[in-house]
This record gives sequence, C-alpha cells and structure tokens, in this order.
Amino acid sequence: MHRILIIEDDFSLNNTLAYNLRTAGYTVDSAYNAKETFEYLKQYHYILLILDINLPDGNGFELYSELKEKSNASIIFLTANDLENDIVKGFDLGADDYITKPFSPVVLQKKIAVLTKYITEKQKETVYEDGNLCINFSQMTATLDKVPLELSPLEYRILQYFIMNKKHILKRDQLLEHLWDFSENFVGDTSLNTAISRLRKKIEANGHRYIKTIYGTGYMWIGD
Repeated sequence: MHRILIIEDDFSLNNTLAYNLRTAGYTVDSAYNAKETFEYLKQYHYILLILDINLPDGNGFELYSELKEKSNASIIFLTANDLENDIVKGFDLGADDYITKPFSPVVLQKKIAVLTKYITEKQKETVYEDGNLCINFSQMTATLDKVPLELSPLEYRILQYFIMNKKHILKRDQLLEHLWDFSENFVGDTSLNTAISRLRKKIEANGHRYIKTIYGTGYMWIGD
C-alpha cells in the first residue's frame, strides 16, 4: 500500500485531498506544519510528500533539503505561488512536480497515480516493503516493525534473491551457486543453513513467516 503525507496548513484543503486519495486506495496522513511533518517521518515510510510552500512554521523551499535527508519520498510542491521563477526554483531543487492553486483534484490525482506507478517500477528491485518488514537493498538498510535491523551483506543478498524469486522453490544448489561472495569464498551448504536460520530469527517476529523450508529440496519466500 502506497503511503502519502499531505503537508498543508489549510485544514479544509488537506482533509479534502486526504479523503480523495484514500478513496483512490492510498494510505494518507495529514500534517499541518513542519513540526508535525518531521514527527510523521520518524514513524512511517512514504512514497510521496505533497508539500505546501507556505507553512506557518517554515517555507517549503527551505524545508526541501531537510526533508530529502530524512526521507527518500518523491515530493510534489502544492502552492498558490504561480510565478514562473517559483516554479523553476521548485524543479531546480528536484521536485517531481509543482501544482499551483486553484487546481483540479482529478488532475492532481492522475498526476499522483502516474508518479507512484513510475516510482513503484523504479523501486521494484531495490525496495521491499509489506507494512512489517522494509528493506532498501541499494542503501542496505532494513527495519522490522519500524525498528532498525542489523543485517550482513550476505543476508541482504539472500533476501534479495528470495524476493526476486518469491513463491518459487529455490533449490539448495541454486542458492549455493548464486551466493558467491565478493572475496570468492563459496558459501557451503552448512553455512547456507546457518545463514538462513539466523536470518529467520531476525525477520520472522510477531507471527510473520517469510521463508518456508521445502524439505529435501530447498526454500521458498512466502512473504507478500
């Protein structure tokens, strides 16, 4: 489920946008100032931030860099500032889009749909998230129920290979052939069993199961 944060101090506009996006199937949170925004970013991972430029406790342009340091979410500026210089500035900063008020909610929703589809395709092989387990393979970071996990490079490689081949049985020889590390040290069968066992202890908490043992054959990723 894609999660979006709307950062807009106009209570009515924020609520209307949130309602429309929830109806379209998104998970949406609403922040009405910069302080609330950073509190939300501590708690959730967002695919998109919709950012009003004129906030009561900060300017969207000035907040942009700090937001990008704390989140890899895409950002759409939402503002009444329709001057060409402001629009150019927004794009120069790196914004994914710039929407000026008044605007059509239908057009905004379509832009968001196109953007989230693009982001999803781009991240498909680098990010895994199911609401409980979140793994960013490009940054080699992971969290379980929002708590950081310490995973080894080998464990990241195991996870990525499993997720790329989810719902397929991976035979032991396939895994052994794939998990050849950068030092050219082959991962043996015993080491593979140990690594997967350790990995399970780290990610299979709170009743969640991700790796299924196919006895006599290998393993299968059964997570979403």
